[in-house]
Amino acid sequence: MYSLTVNDHVMIAHSLPDEFFGPAQGMHGATLTVEATFTRAELDEHAVVLDIGQAMEMLDDALSPLHYANLDEHPDFAGKLSTTEATAHYIGQRLADSLSDQPDVGITVTLTENPRAKVAYTVPERP
Repeated sequence: MYSLTVNDHVMIAHSLPDEFFGPAQGMHGATLTVEATFTRAELDEHAVVLDIGQAMEMLDDALSPLHYANLDEHPDFAGKLSTTEATAHYIGQRLADSLSDQPDVGITVTLTENPRAKVAYTVPERP
């Protein structure tokens, strides 16, 4: 299995209005480090998983609606808790949409919320 990882970060604001989240119930900001890992069992005809520039551009496009956004007001999070897990899912689905013509490329999104906590979401196999 081959993999390519590109990264970036995104600054968001949100609240998690449920007692479960303790002090994070109130509005707060977060800077999330984002890693997108693309995998392939075999390299393509160019001997790569993906073009690195293409991978970085896809990640940029996936993150652009989130930059400095208040996720409480973001239409894709309406009626949902904007947890780090939910944010990883959102980014993973946007990347999957960008790779709809390449279902053999696996996608895992890892978000680091702080130096002690990170979350990963792996997009299920696509037909």
